[in-house]
Amino acid sequence: MNYEDILREKGYRFIAGIDEAGRGPLAGPVVAAAVILHENISIPDIDDSKRLSEKMRERLFDIIKREALSIGIGVVSEKVIDNINILQATRKAMLTSVSKMNKRPDYLLIDGIHTIDSEIMQSAIIRGDSLCRSISAASIIAKVTRDRILYKYSKRFPQYMFAKHKGYGTKEHLNLIRLHGPCDIHRKSFKGVKEYL
Repeated sequence: MNYEDILREKGYRFIAGIDEAGRGPLAGPVVAAAVILHENISIPDIDDSKRLSEKMRERLFDIIKREALSIGIGVVSEKVIDNINILQATRKAMLTSVSKMNKRPDYLLIDGIHTIDSEIMQSAIIRGDSLCRSISAASIIAKVTRDRILYKYSKRFPQYMFAKHKGYGTKEHLNLIRLHGPCDIHRKSFKGVKEYL
């Protein structure tokens, strides 16, 4: 029995899984998604987005977009991250994702250890993205959405190769920051960036 089934037995109907992508990178926004799946939906291969290939994530993204009861996406920019810190920016993105849903959830299942500032009943689940179907779905929506944003930025700032590393602090990315200095979408409060301001 999964988390959603347990909650449905308690009378909850619209259970949203919430996850984020982009807490760790040195550039770009943090993106959160909230997903309510139909009660009897079966999506083979659904899993934590980090365990899936990019091709598989893209395929599942289209299926989830088509089959989910409701999806909301929240995007919080690198400038806001620098102003309020990454934890608060992540919670803000999650809250925004819930507000963007066309169906109000009556329970939230959130990946990690932190809840959000909502009056909706909620639980934080450690490793929820691999334990809970709706959180797995949210992790895929958030990851693919964020990757697509970074692909667009890679055209605007080709010298940083954002399409390759998605803003994460790879050795190559750190070398490019050292060479060119930070650009507009780098997180100026993050180690690996602020040294080169």
